[in-house]
Amino acid sequence: MKIAIVTDSNSGITQAMAKEMGVYVVPMPVLIDGEQYFEDISLTQEQFYEKLKSDAQVSTSQPSAFDVGELWTRLLKEYDKIIHVPMSSGLSETCHTLSHLAETEYAGKVYVIDNQRISITMRQSVTDAQNMIKDGKSAEEIRDFLMATKLQSSIYIMVDTLKYLKKGGRLTPAVAAIGTLLKIKPVLQIQGEKLDQFAKVRKLADAKTTMINAVKHDFETRFAGLRKAGKMTLAVAHTQNFEEAETFKDELKAAFPDVEFTFIDPLSLSVSCHIGPGALAVAATIKY
Repeated sequence: MKIAIVTDSNSGITQAMAKEMGVYVVPMPVLIDGEQYFEDISLTQEQFYEKLKSDAQVSTSQPSAFDVGELWTRLLKEYDKIIHVPMSSGLSETCHTLSHLAETEYAGKVYVIDNQRISITMRQSVTDAQNMIKDGKSAEEIRDFLMATKLQSSIYIMVDTLKYLKKGGRLTPAVAAIGTLLKIKPVLQIQGEKLDQFAKVRKLADAKTTMINAVKHDFETRFAGLRKAGKMTLAVAHTQNFEEAETFKDELKAAFPDVEFTFIDPLSLSVSCHIGPGALAVAATIKY
């Protein structure tokens, strides 16, 4: 049985990487001053941040269900079944839209995996699916594993500026002004569905310590058994902050030498438009 793996550009997998990996990536639409672009097709990361910093009106949108359906139809001429890993339903309606399409028009052929992932945790799901295919697992077994492990990941994100949280309506202007004056760097978290506040710090070093301690707590509590079994991974994401991401990777490897380190990737544009440049994130995620 031949199984195709489809994801979207929120996974951090570029079109070039997708070709090398043998997977398919749906480019996410980005709206800039009312004009639509497609991530990694007609819009680069550099162009995105240039527009974001220039105070253009930037937002993300859902991919066309029609276009995704066309892709599925084309792939099903070559493959028997499709595993599609979209971004978390807690962050976008895309997952619900595609799930309905799969259940009504592609039942038994396409499985849309609502396993609450984004960015580097999405990429890990794609890697897991690929490894399961190599082991001869069925599409149904892959679906069941990805769904059963959907909450076995944590993401912690340091935000460098409050400007974009204010712009997106997540902070009032007054709170943002006070936070900027005090040079507050919030640390946010994604535990499944939502992006929520975790802590407030003032220095980058404090933010990294906070995130490392949060991961340590996860490894000592809800992920303790998985860590002992060698089933946990660590990865770093960032927004235009690659040098600091490399340093953070080394710090994480020193703090958790027994845990596999997997990726350093740019953070998904769907998250980046809300938090802006200079962000740094760590993810602890189960692996197959």
